[in-house]
Amino acid sequence: MLTHIKSYLFILFFSLLIFQSCKKEEFTFGDIKTPTNLSLSVEVVGADSLNPGGNGKGQINVTASSSGAITYIIDYGDSTNKSITSIPSGKSTYTYTSPGEYLYNVTIKAVGTGGAVSIITKQIRMSVIYQLDTSIVRRLTNNGSSTWITNKNVSGHVGVGPTNLFYPDYYAASPNTRSACLYDDEIKFEKDAINNVYMTVDNKGQSFLIAAATSYYGFSGGDDCYSLNTGGKKKLSFMNATSASDSSFSTRVQFRVPGNGIINFGSGGDTYEILSLTDSTIHLRNIAADGLAWYQKLIKK
Repeated sequence: MLTHIKSYLFILFFSLLIFQSCKKEEFTFGDIKTPTNLSLSVEVVGADSLNPGGNGKGQINVTASSSGAITYIIDYGDSTNKSITSIPSGKSTYTYTSPGEYLYNVTIKAVGTGGAVSIITKQIRMSVIYQLDTSIVRRLTNNGSSTWITNKNVSGHVGVGPTNLFYPDYYAASPNTRSACLYDDEIKFEKDAINNVYMTVDNKGQSFLIAAATSYYGFSGGDDCYSLNTGGKKKLSFMNATSASDSSFSTRVQFRVPGNGIINFGSGGDTYEILSLTDSTIHLRNIAADGLAWYQKLIKK
């Protein structure tokens, strides 16, 4: 009888061990607490009454505070891979890199226990000045002003091709084969004291337009010369090239011409990538109204 009792107790003890080992471990997250009194301060570095977008370097200092937050998620609003970060302290610095002047929404999510969130957003004005290589300024402007004309004596001074290539695969003009109005234009580049670059086009009253772009300039018809006002002196906006080019055949710099965007002929585009630039020649590429890549070559007058 005693032997049976001992066996029973052993089986009971062993069963309890198995039960304890199979029991799931329980976790608790504690109370769910939503952060309160959330505030957000954004300093645009260098901003004042004359320069609300800052000093042109694109820098901001962000400070967020609240009661009950364990971390902060900051969205700087410019849709880049680095635009959203997690900052436990609520303090961070950030640099915007897209040249130009923009409005950005800086959004803070204060995260409390259990994942509870409070949100606040502040809109800022940001100005970013592109740091253009001084060698490009010098070659375009001769460190003052410089006048350029169509390089009509070389093949491909006007050309067109598909956008996935960077040479005029469809057509490259032979020397001196285009309309006279395309050859008499004078394009002047000049700089100011802080290396802003301006362009003035003297088209002698007419500019050559491709057929796909005539309506863009307010005309109708095919490839031809049209009486066009080129718009006077224009400040150029420079930036890194947005195409798929590389440095083996491009400077990887592009610029935008405000207004009608014309240089020595009108394609309906206003943004030009500088494929090559020397002291005396320029090779440009832009995407035209017909969705193709158009090319033009200039030479210093």
